Amino acid sequence: MRVLLILLTLISTLYACSKNADTDQPSPINSAQQNTSSASATPTPQADAIGYQLDMPMVLVPAGEFILGSNKVDTEGLQKRYGFTTPIYLDEHPQQKAFLPVFKIDAYEVSNKQFKTFILDTDRALPFEWGQNGYGLTMKEADTMDMVRLRGIAADDFKLDRDTTTMSRQALIEAMKGKQYLHDPFPVTGISWYYAYSYCRWQNKRLPTEREWEKAARGPNGLEYPWGNNWDTAITNTGDDHDWEDGIAPTGSYPQNKSPYGAYDMAGNVWEWVDNWYHPYPDSTYQSENFGEKMKIIRGGGGGIGHYALSYFFRGATRQFAEPTMAGEDVGFRCASDVN
Repeated sequence: MRVLLILLTLISTLYACSKNADTDQPSPINSAQQNTSSASATPTPQADAIGYQLDMPMVLVPAGEFILGSNKVDTEGLQKRYGFTTPIYLDEHPQQKAFLPVFKIDAYEVSNKQFKTFILDTDRALPFEWGQNGYGLTMKEADTMDMVRLRGIAADDFKLDRDTTTMSRQALIEAMKGKQYLHDPFPVTGISWYYAYSYCRWQNKRLPTEREWEKAARGPNGLEYPWGNNWDTAITNTGDDHDWEDGIAPTGSYPQNKSPYGAYDMAGNVWEWVDNWYHPYPDSTYQSENFGEKMKIIRGGGGGIGHYALSYFFRGATRQFAEPTMAGEDVGFRCASDVN
């Protein structure tokens, strides 16, 4: 089903979303081409896009101190200007040094193709959108499906631009496979925190902690953005240039959008779930009714529907949150792992 989502910290825009079935409480435990196409058409993903690969490269983040949070204040009046319901920056206070042991983090956001392998292997419910656009249909199902129904799915869900009533089963299957192939390299979205958690466990990994995510994105010296301290909309996908359908690009499409440790897309493209509940930082004086074990943290900013291309959202220190059952159209994730 679809429900309305409000990112309660700042964003008052609406998400089309669903609740995934996997809500069990957790137990302890190469390159792509940068998009340069015009805004008049959706570019075709490059054949060597990282999202077509099933193996996910990881980058090493060495042990050591890093800068957590910030002391920034809203001197520009952004909260009032854009109608945000809560103050910005204050939940990042106070800026402080923190220490983390060595860990690894995925170099890219998890792609549709990678996540689809998990869904099929574990027989879980499909993400809502996959049931609407045909991406969740297996060719094994298509090979035995009634032809009337198959042709209807090809026309209504896959939206094949041809007369499906005259196509053979094999022609339909080949056309559907081609449409699915185009979806493969994009980051998976529309999944709850629980689904992201379960995928990482299935990969013998885990979701990154909020601190791990921030260190991996900002480096040891607390960069404002993964690439440095200067905002540049050409370096990341903010979703405002209309170059990509739904404002989201295949994973790794912006080679300059790279953190000091070699992790891509940690600013823009899709927001990313992390492991932690939304809590104040140590020594913070900021209070929020959303603190506690009810909201999970999302990081990085998204390029999807409903976002302003404000540099605030894409900063490495910016904190956002959502209910863990939320399945937003521009919220995905990446995994992390310990180093033994």
